[in-house]
Amino acid sequence: MTDETGGGRNWTFLTNHGHVLLAIARDPTARLRDVAAEVGVTERAAQAIVADLEAGGYLHRTRVGRRNEYTLNPAGRFRHPAEADRQVGDLLALFADDSTAKAEPRA
Repeated sequence: MTDETGGGRNWTFLTNHGHVLLAIARDPTARLRDVAAEVGVTERAAQAIVADLEAGGYLHRTRVGRRNEYTLNPAGRFRHPAEADRQVGDLLALFADDSTAKAEPRA
């Protein structure tokens, strides 16, 4: 894989899990099809990532009619030991609107 300048490997600082979390933070009622397209993964991969994030307590899925609505938990901690002292809300505050990052954590 090459980057935009034609050399080296194409890589990113955030994982697909981070990108999916940010996409949902920007639009909590987004369809997974749209989240997948924004992130650049398959819809099945987006579903698996949302399941991981929900199992980890980073988001909660609520069925509203025929759609899902997501509530994020900004108090969740990063999983890697190097960042475990930081909350996911810190990342959301960088890339999403402030109201998402400051939402009340789920009990």
